[in-house]
Amino acid sequence: QYSPDNVPGADGDVDPTEITFPGCSCLTSSCAVHACSCLCQGENYNNLCIRPADKEEYARPIFECNAMCRCGEACQNRVVQRGLQFRFEVFKTVKKGWGLRTLEFIAKGRFVCEYAGEVLGFKEARRRIQAQTSQDSNYIIAVREHLHNGQIMETFVDPTYIGNVGRFLNHSCEPNLFMVPVRVDSMVPKLALFAAIDIPAGEELSYDYSGRFHNLPLTNREQKPSEDDSGLRKPCYCGSRTCASFLPWDGSLFSTP
Repeated sequence: QYSPDNVPGADGDVDPTEITFPGCSCLTSSCAVHACSCLCQGENYNNLCIRPADKEEYARPIFECNAMCRCGEACQNRVVQRGLQFRFEVFKTVKKGWGLRTLEFIAKGRFVCEYAGEVLGFKEARRRIQAQTSQDSNYIIAVREHLHNGQIMETFVDPTYIGNVGRFLNHSCEPNLFMVPVRVDSMVPKLALFAAIDIPAGEELSYDYSGRFHNLPLTNREQKPSEDDSGLRKPCYCGSRTCASFLPWDGSLFSTP
């Protein structure tokens, strides 16, 4: 079932449609940094392109203006919430199953699409993962954000049954997209994918399933599977020069808490 936005999962633990953020009180057509409560972390976008982080190792927090804000729909701090702006095509790849490619040029920094689906709690995400066989495709993504107080915020999104075009994106060890959690109406983030480089028309779109930001070099631990999980990892067919041979692996949902 196609859905452009995240929906509550079957367990009902998280409702991504609930509006919990207060809106800004800006009365201008486009909000200004330091005058807008949504931009307290600084400007997020410049001409619809995501502003590069000062340190490319991590993505900085992004809060867009929301449904409760008094600014208009033309506000420059509304990008991801506007949805798809480019034309894509789902196509059959040689070794990777279905893939997604762009039918038009995408400039570096532009928002491409969201990875949307059912937002699950930890228990349901773990149940679904453990019910999969080695022949099943896994679409569940686990995003972990490190907070300033040392806590880790987890978000689990599964587009297996309900999702959008993002479910057709394949992994690459040298991807042309990168993922950033973007918050609009609540603390449940939209998993937004932005262009890491200029992308020509006809090129397949891909991101790094491990969540590495801006194509940082792989660590030895990421490159080599351990003896414990090597039997569960799937081969990578991205064909890049720095291919790690295996798809990224996160065994946390297989462990017993």
